[in-house]
Amino acid sequence: MTRLLAASLCIAYCGSALAQPGSSAAPRTFTDPGQKIVRMQRTDSAPAIDGLLDEEVWRNAAVVDNLHQLEPVEYAEPFEPTTILLLYDDDALYVGARLYDSSPDEISALNLRQSDRIGTDDNIFVLLDPFNSQRNGYFFGVNSNSVRHDGLFQNATDAYSEWDGIYRAQASRFEDGWIAEFEIPFKTISFDQTTDTWGMNFVRNMPRLNSRSAWMSRNREFGPSTFGLATGFEGMQQGIGLDIVPSVISRRNKSFDSGATTSDFEPSLDVAYRLTPSLNASLTFNTDFSATEVDDRQVNLTRFGLFFPEKRDFFLRESDIFEFGNIGVPNGAVYGFGPGGQNGRPFFSRRIGLSPTGQPIDLEYGAKLSGRIGAWELGLLSVRQDEFASTDAGALSVARAKLGVLRESSIGVIATEGDPGSNLDNSVAGFDFLYRNSRLPGGRRLETELWYQSSETQGRVGDDSAYGLGIRVPSAEGVRGGVQLRRYEQNFNPALGFLNRPGVTDTTFDVGYTLWPRETPLQSWLITLDGQRIDRIDAGLQSQSLNFRPVDLTTRTGDGFNVINRVYKENLLKPFEISPGVVIPYGAYAFRDTGFQITAADYRRVSGMLRFIDGSFYDGDRTEILSSLTWIPSARFRASLSYHYNDVRLPQGEFETRLASVGVDYVFSSTLSWVNLIQYDNITETIGANMRVHWIPEAGRELYFVINHNLQDRFDRDNTFESERADISIKYTHTFRF
Repeated sequence: MTRLLAASLCIAYCGSALAQPGSSAAPRTFTDPGQKIVRMQRTDSAPAIDGLLDEEVWRNAAVVDNLHQLEPVEYAEPFEPTTILLLYDDDALYVGARLYDSSPDEISALNLRQSDRIGTDDNIFVLLDPFNSQRNGYFFGVNSNSVRHDGLFQNATDAYSEWDGIYRAQASRFEDGWIAEFEIPFKTISFDQTTDTWGMNFVRNMPRLNSRSAWMSRNREFGPSTFGLATGFEGMQQGIGLDIVPSVISRRNKSFDSGATTSDFEPSLDVAYRLTPSLNASLTFNTDFSATEVDDRQVNLTRFGLFFPEKRDFFLRESDIFEFGNIGVPNGAVYGFGPGGQNGRPFFSRRIGLSPTGQPIDLEYGAKLSGRIGAWELGLLSVRQDEFASTDAGALSVARAKLGVLRESSIGVIATEGDPGSNLDNSVAGFDFLYRNSRLPGGRRLETELWYQSSETQGRVGDDSAYGLGIRVPSAEGVRGGVQLRRYEQNFNPALGFLNRPGVTDTTFDVGYTLWPRETPLQSWLITLDGQRIDRIDAGLQSQSLNFRPVDLTTRTGDGFNVINRVYKENLLKPFEISPGVVIPYGAYAFRDTGFQITAADYRRVSGMLRFIDGSFYDGDRTEILSSLTWIPSARFRASLSYHYNDVRLPQGEFETRLASVGVDYVFSSTLSWVNLIQYDNITETIGANMRVHWIPEAGRELYFVINHNLQDRFDRDNTFESERADISIKYTHTFRF
């Protein structure tokens, strides 16, 4: 931890020089060219959130009615007008919206499942940056079925949807379109009481027209760095700032191998207290995975580990603060997607409470302090994980600090302590500097990152550092490009993070050009070339890929088509068993594949995707087919089918991989849903069935009834499956706010 303290002092000294008046360390008070400003209106009586906007109180609201088209033609008049009304009182922000539509019968409203994604439907989102920092923020959305969807902005542009906040939203139809009403409690968000100005934006989506409109944008970007200003906030309250969230969990597990059955009844508790409106302290006891959705299975034909996202509320709360070095942020068509872009994360909360095989481990208790103090963002987290297998119980901790500098940039430090998977001592310390400028000529933006990490692991000496440098000019129109260089030494070991390739240097680039034709059925045409080369520090090339997509088309109706052309090199220093009994000899390999992908827009009642790729693979051949089909005859019923197939033909042997999933959802109402998912893969020869009944009578109250059942063909693999294990869980959660 001494390295963290030293780095913090250094940052404080440098930050005091950089965070001078006019920088983003102070609230943004300037007016950008084209900047839009709205003066908030306070109300003495709160409106009823019923989706009607018929109360007298709305007549005094501030009005925003100058949204512009974001896609397909930025700054053009929207296809349909939108009027937004704004009010606030001591307790909440109130937003009303009239979303006019000349064809109201064609409004897409196929999702009725609460908290599900609503991007396939007509929707409206309210985007907030209560600190006016241009770096982070919240988004709150609703569709015309009153289904809510919310999340956080990370690294200014990356929308993270796993976070859930408590807010109310109700929608209704009228003869000229639909209406949305929001109540966003100030208890749900963090804000700065010393300023009356927030960053704010509004985004409306109309999928059937493949159209999006926004209040503010720049180069088709509508994240925090482009927000307009909402002024006049004062006197907001958060009560005493205490959230108490007790849960009751009843579980019954059965192992069919041993015949053993276990039952347990456990309470769990989350407590969150706002020390200030912008700084939160929270405690958790018996945090578990019982109510989270199961992970989507993945097929892995590489030698390296896969990455799965975090889903637990305690770890998701203000998770944006713990992000480091832009690691994991997409950069082009290859880099940033899949596990390669996540390599080297110093902290990944999913390592806590899960064994390497994915089995839950009890978390006895945990504490977190997170939020903002002036220009600083702070995150401290410590959790005690119970013992499992040969690993003793122990504390796992992380500390993160970021300082806002210049207008949109930041500099920060991170430190972790503990190894959730072994009894070895492990710690990591690092710093990062992120530079961002979204005000280049023509609406362009420049992003760069520089980071360094060093680990200390019991039994390892030297070669324990990692660093990265990247620069990119992202753009939704015209030329875009970027390049990154990262190096991970052999003994670098972020035990609380994610590392699937040690001892390598990783160089990536991407360059592309996007056309937005006008008055044609084609909405956009993207041409990209991107590549990645990974070299062993002491042994030359490990992997190389080059991906050229000359055709990536999107139509005005949201359908897509792209051509895939990829070239690979792999250098094996030892034999690689890619499938049981199929071993690829060590040596250098060069291969390539080509293919295409067709996508039918998912706002339709029937939608889907088909990808076909064929080509050489190591010293043989491979054919890959990936397909999905979704049928939504009504907002209450959804059926989906996906199939991922690989046919690999090598001199050493032939094998196939098959991964299939079937989903059937029935939604009784916007508060009650029944979701079923069955997944099968022939690699493990297992079938996993997951059934979840989810009742949300109101935001902050939830009841889950979950059944998991695994079957496996363990012996002769003749597709005769036997039950392996099963569990039933019932969990009820209630949030009490004071």
